[in-house]
Amino acid sequence: MRKAAVYYHTAFAGTLTETADGEYLFQYDSSYIQSHPTEFLTFTMPVRKMPYRSKRMFPFFDGLIPEGWLLEVAVANWRINANDRMGLLLACCSDCIGAVSVISISDANE
Repeated sequence: MRKAAVYYHTAFAGTLTETADGEYLFQYDSSYIQSHPTEFLTFTMPVRKMPYRSKRMFPFFDGLIPEGWLLEVAVANWRINANDRMGLLLACCSDCIGAVSVISISDANE
């Protein structure tokens, strides 16, 4: 199981988890829900208490992963399979262009 802290600007927005059976969960943080009830990450994932679940990486998060030659550089440098979407997200998306950052929970705890 791999987990990531998801930030919207500088606010901790929630947790993205890849479970042992390959399911993906995104849960907005309760503090974020109270303080930013209208500041959603994407229109397809409005702020709510219930977690979002998917058998595949959520399209919004998948869209943060580099493409083309930059993906090839990431795959080669970090030796990550191009199909390992969570691995690529954790390796490449801690400092994305835009408002959202995805940081490995193990990195956030160091």
